[in-house]
Amino acid sequence: MEGKKRYSSTQIMKFLIPSIIGIILFMVPVPKFNAELNVNETTIPVKILADLISDGIGSFIPTLVFIILMISSIGTLIFSFGIVKTNNKNLNKLFKTTPVWAITRILAGVFAVMVFFSVGPEQIISGDTGTFIFNDLLTTLVIIFVIAGLLLPLLLDFGLLEFVGTLLTKFMRPVFTLPGRSAVDCFTSWLGDGTLGVMLTNNQYEEGYYTQREAAVIATTFSAVSITFCLVVLAEVGLTRLFLPYYLTVSFIGVVIAIIVPRIPPLSRKKDVYVREGVKLDESIPAGHSLSSYALECAVERADKHEGVVRFVESGLMNAMQMWLGVLPVVMAFGTIATMLSTYTPIFEILGKPFIPLLKLLAIPEAEAASKTMLVGFTDMFLPAIIAAGEITSELTLFIVAVVSVTQLLYMSEVGALILGSDIPVNLWELFVIFIQRTLISLVLVVLIGRFILGLA
Repeated sequence: MEGKKRYSSTQIMKFLIPSIIGIILFMVPVPKFNAELNVNETTIPVKILADLISDGIGSFIPTLVFIILMISSIGTLIFSFGIVKTNNKNLNKLFKTTPVWAITRILAGVFAVMVFFSVGPEQIISGDTGTFIFNDLLTTLVIIFVIAGLLLPLLLDFGLLEFVGTLLTKFMRPVFTLPGRSAVDCFTSWLGDGTLGVMLTNNQYEEGYYTQREAAVIATTFSAVSITFCLVVLAEVGLTRLFLPYYLTVSFIGVVIAIIVPRIPPLSRKKDVYVREGVKLDESIPAGHSLSSYALECAVERADKHEGVVRFVESGLMNAMQMWLGVLPVVMAFGTIATMLSTYTPIFEILGKPFIPLLKLLAIPEAEAASKTMLVGFTDMFLPAIIAAGEITSELTLFIVAVVSVTQLLYMSEVGALILGSDIPVNLWELFVIFIQRTLISLVLVVLIGRFILGLA
């Protein structure tokens, strides 16, 4: 019988030091004063680092985003359509893609030219559509992507996922149908930013640690909204005084959704197959080991395999380049189209009409006005709050809209587009179905909780 292995203090430190640094950067909440809202808020160090860089090079960031979108668009046109052929693995990985995604990247380049030079139809370049996506979202994501890309290996490559995964397997499997290591993705999203969670999940899927089903579940279920954005949404509807019960409600409903949605189609129909043949996580505990001793062994062995600083930097840069050239264009293209539909067409108001009978059945005040907010969140998470603030007076309905808009999660101006732009196996129709499922579950739960909180039961 194989006994426990002994490790030197150097080997253990090789696991502990990078992992602790990664935990501090990505998962430890720290206070930060928000001068714009005049409040103390909670964030994570990596977001503070991204904000410092953004402040330092703020005037150059739009130009940087434009250059990246042009490189992605032109490079994809050249390599994906065979104008130039190369055997360079990195160039093919960055620029060679399927026709649908190639056209998406080229369209993003066209939108970027229009917005950057303020030329073209108002529907594309207005402050509510293309300019909003370009200036408000991409200028933030471009810094987060490079910082996260360079630093995510601290969470990925030194044994932390193996350690946490082994310890939490007996909880994550029965409750969420996921491997234990996915808990790190969950914490990173919940405490930090949903975009970081998608990046982490996509990386683990590509490396062969998650099956198609697991990657799809984690990305669509745990890419949670940051605490800061929750506060912004609540401030928009004028209910800031209810922040604590509001955030507890969002967290509770998020957990309930995470238990239910993975067990119903389309997520339940995803295959438990790995992107790399022959790779499969073995979560059993060998004889002679306790849970903690085996967790340490898995972590140290993973850290021992790391190839050094050069490989660390190479891996981080490639992560960042893939997000820059592959995901930013998807956010630009899909985000612009989605906000155009919500701003200049009545499509989401029409699609929201089937919700009116349900809202009335639940005795929600101002049901018709509330119905307009139910599906518009698929384009951008902030739009329901804006509509509600302008049309709804009932505090209960405002509370409901504020909660549902956050727990819906899969908005196309950011998280939804990020998932579509990644290798995670979820298509646009499946994303919309999951969005509807999340909406319905959230709606039923928040009505009960909202009445209790506001004393309207």
